Amino acid sequence: MSDLRLTRIWDLPTRLFHWCLVLLVAAAWGTAELGDNLMDYHKLAGYGILALVMFRLAWGICGSETSRFAGFVRGPRSALAYLQAVKRGHASPYPGHNPLGGWMVAALLALLFLQAGTGLFANDDIMTEGPLKHWVSDETSSLLTGIHETNFYVLLGLVAVHVSAILFYRFFKGEDLVRPMLTGNKPLPPGTPEPKMAPIWLAALIMAGSSATVWGIVAYL
Repeated sequence: MSDLRLTRIWDLPTRLFHWCLVLLVAAAWGTAELGDNLMDYHKLAGYGILALVMFRLAWGICGSETSRFAGFVRGPRSALAYLQAVKRGHASPYPGHNPLGGWMVAALLALLFLQAGTGLFANDDIMTEGPLKHWVSDETSSLLTGIHETNFYVLLGLVAVHVSAILFYRFFKGEDLVRPMLTGNKPLPPGTPEPKMAPIWLAALIMAGSSATVWGIVAYL
């Protein structure tokens, strides 16, 4: 560690997105399991997740260097080559997401978008239904409800893989991936270029737009 220096790799918006998403997914899971009078809170958590995912998709295009998809979503060859390097113990450190981590982020965002999106049309055949249920037939709503329920278990499995990877890096490679997502800083070799950070006001503007879009969908469609 003595030859490494702390380098800012994660901006505040990305870190806030990450931890708010963790909290909202946990809330959505808990309220769905308990059900009954908590389904209104379940829907609110879903709206929050959708707004966050929309923000992250936009931030992945115009956000900070390590947050942009172009910076960490690489081709399958790069991911396989990195996996082989990990097996040999010769994997080079990445300032942000490594090639495997990049695919994990993309998959999680896709599943979360599918989960929140299908929830808008879902129903429980009792008293709770998504705000856009009236836009589709009962058969389509039932189909989307089934996807919503099944996709959650797929999402849960991917989250388990994600957590397992974090534990693997922590205990077998000696690399702490959690602390950088809390502080924004990561120990890297001297001379590693510091990623360019996008302005906070841009993130606030995008988040406001994402939230307003979700609110408009729920309130007016």
